[in-house]
Order: sequence, then C-alpha cells, then structure tokens
Amino acid sequence: MLHFDSDYMEGMHPRIYERLGKINLEQRTGYGRDEICDSAREKIRRSCACPEAEIWFLSGGTQVNSVVIRSLLGLGESVIAADTGHIGFHEAGAVEAGGHKVILLPGREGKLTAQAVENYAAAFYRDENHAHMVKPGMVYLSHPTEYGTLYTKKELEELRKVCERYRMKLYLDGARLGYGLAAEGTDVDLRVIADCCHVFYIGGTKVGAMFGEAVVFTRHMVEDFFTIVKQSGGLLAKGWFLGVQFDELFSDDLYLECGRNAIKTAERLKEGLREKGYSFRIESPTNQQFVILENDRMEELKKFVSFGYWEAYDEARTVVRFATSWATPMEAVEELLALL
Repeated sequence: MLHFDSDYMEGMHPRIYERLGKINLEQRTGYGRDEICDSAREKIRRSCACPEAEIWFLSGGTQVNSVVIRSLLGLGESVIAADTGHIGFHEAGAVEAGGHKVILLPGREGKLTAQAVENYAAAFYRDENHAHMVKPGMVYLSHPTEYGTLYTKKELEELRKVCERYRMKLYLDGARLGYGLAAEGTDVDLRVIADCCHVFYIGGTKVGAMFGEAVVFTRHMVEDFFTIVKQSGGLLAKGWFLGVQFDELFSDDLYLECGRNAIKTAERLKEGLREKGYSFRIESPTNQQFVILENDRMEELKKFVSFGYWEAYDEARTVVRFATSWATPMEAVEELLALL
C-alpha cells in the first residue's frame, strides 16, 4: 500500500533521531528553559533576521492556534479567516472553545485578500451598532493555504497595512511553512514573514520533526504567555524534546532541505499526472496536489493507495488530495503514477 494521505505519516528526520539518542540520558532543566531550546531560538532569530523575536515551542498546530489567538485577543474580539481556513473547520472549534468567534470571509484560491479584510473592517466600524458586535482583532492566514497556494510578498504587505489601519494583529499559521519556503518562484522567506506578521509559527510536525511547532512573536506582545500555555495544557515538562528538534532543523538548512524533497516529488507527480491527462482542482506549487478523479477510478485506486478525500467535484467525479512530504521517496511517486 502506498500512502499519500498527509505529510506527517513518517516519524522524524534521521538527524533528529540521532541527536535525540545522543542526549537521551542527559539531565536538563524543564519547560523550555534549557540551553538547547535557547540555541534553537537563536538560530530561528537569525533565520528571520529578527533579533528581538520571542520564541516558544509547543507540541501541535491546533494547540498553537488556540493558545496564540487566546493570548492576543480581548474578550470582545474575533479573528478573521478565509472560508477554507483551518481554524474554521478542522480544529473542532478550539478557537471558539477559548471564547473567540471566527469570522469566515470568502477567499480566493484559499487566500484572504486585503480588500476583503478592508471591506469587512470598514463595514463593521460604519455600523452605528458595532458596540453590540464582536470586534475584529486579528487576521489569520495559512501559508501554504489549505489548497497548497502561497501568498506573495506584496499580498502579505497589503494585509499588514489593513491590519495596522484597523488595529488588528496579523497571524500566520505555518503548519506546512517549510513547503512554502521551498516552493519554486516564491518571493516569501522567513524574513518577509517576520517583517509582515505580528506572530507566526514554524511547523515541525509536518516538516521533519517528530512533533512540535515554533511560535514566533516578532516583538514582545504577551506578558504572561508562559502562564497561558500552561493553563491551556500546552506546557511540556521535557521541553528540550521540542527544542532539540528545531535546533537540528535550523542547522545547515535542514528545514529547507526537508521542504525541497516534498516539492521535488510533488512536481514530479504533477508532471506525470498531466502527461496522463488528469485535471487539477487548483494549481498548487507546494506539496499538496488536488486531482480530479472519476469516482470508479478513485474506488479502484483505494485498493492500492491511501489518499485524502477533499470534495465532490460533480456527480461522477471527486477531488482527492495527494500529499508528499520531507520523506517521500521518488520511487513511491513513480509507483503511484504507474497505477494511475
């Protein structure tokens, strides 16, 4: 059976596995207050060209989103997201459970536009009854988006300007950030993200780590974030297990290397599918490829390959997702193409 369901089906990059083995019996201070976490933070600051950044390591993406949003929004504030945004559908209402409403706006190929955010915020403040409404306090983005698309530097800069105009925070979910950074033709790197966003996170779970995400506040923004993380059940006692993974990922460009493998294999898959006459739901430059399959063909393929159901295209066809990862071998892609 071939597996193209998602990008977190493997364990961890061998270099991380080896590093964990070396430090396994060493004793360290807990809760992320050790020298390995400090080393990882400094490497991330240098990569972002943001020496004042505050960096925290948490175990998973849903946890990060709920904790960050809770920490930055007031009781009467909401968060704006694209109508395909992860926090709106696939996080079991974690943000709402924390007391904050998610406002979903129509996106374009999975992306929020600055104009859509501007229109919503302007209409909110024009309403003479807005004191009775939940105020927009944050804009949430995913990069790559749920459809594997990417923001440009210009789009991020425009969103930042709208956020500043209406006193909102700009937050970027980087669960698959390594695949966005490695994509061909992108003009967005960590420095651009740090310049444009108030806070973002660097995904490890889906990009080479066993588990873990690195939250980056580009400046001091939350007085008691440590306490909020602990109240939310997100404080890992053996915090160095998170720190060591990012310390390794941000040594010798390993994080980008992980991203490049996924892009290389995804591009080969895309090329092969086009040669065979398949159509795509959307043009994705990253590791997620959304292919339109005849329903009969899809059912037959399930006997040999696992992949993600995405949405019904029409009565006879379905959009499915094939996801490559940092560990996908090219041989597996060629096997998949032979089956198709």
